[in-house]
Amino acid sequence: MREYSDRPIPPGVLEDCLRAAGTAPSGANLQPWHFVVVQDPEIKRRIRLAAEEEERAFYDGRAPQSWLDALAPLGTDAHKPFLERAPALIAIFGERYGIAADGSKQKRYYVDESVGLATGLLIAALHKAGLATLTHTPSPMGFLREILGRGDNERPFLLLVVGYPDADARVPDIGRKALEEFVTFR
Repeated sequence: MREYSDRPIPPGVLEDCLRAAGTAPSGANLQPWHFVVVQDPEIKRRIRLAAEEEERAFYDGRAPQSWLDALAPLGTDAHKPFLERAPALIAIFGERYGIAADGSKQKRYYVDESVGLATGLLIAALHKAGLATLTHTPSPMGFLREILGRGDNERPFLLLVVGYPDADARVPDIGRKALEEFVTFR
């Protein structure tokens, strides 16, 4: 869903959903994730401009034709107005390593798996709260670390767009695989 209302999210909802995400299992229980909630219009604008620059490079030459063909039914392109219109963006980062009080690096284990689990719980909680989400992954996403002031030990995982659907929102007619197509019982 890419057409959002500017309707604000009630106080406490995002915090509750993020608490649910924080319960995710993680490698050695090191919880190698960081969530940055962006509601400031100017920061959302900076993110949009940087994301659209990466998206233009993707659509204008970086992506192979087969990928563009796969995206065609979704109607996506380099324009990302939802990054400004939605009431919240949640930038999700994975901690490649921790930093101890003495400045030394501390190993993190199963970072992508752990951050993926936390992100899945977050999306489920947001949906349960009645919010719509969109996972947005312009590549590369280093601009998020710069704009949001995150350390070199963190790598952007994805940008989650959060809000309520616009009254006239159009959702692409995409099918889902039937259960027997993606599950095997033994």
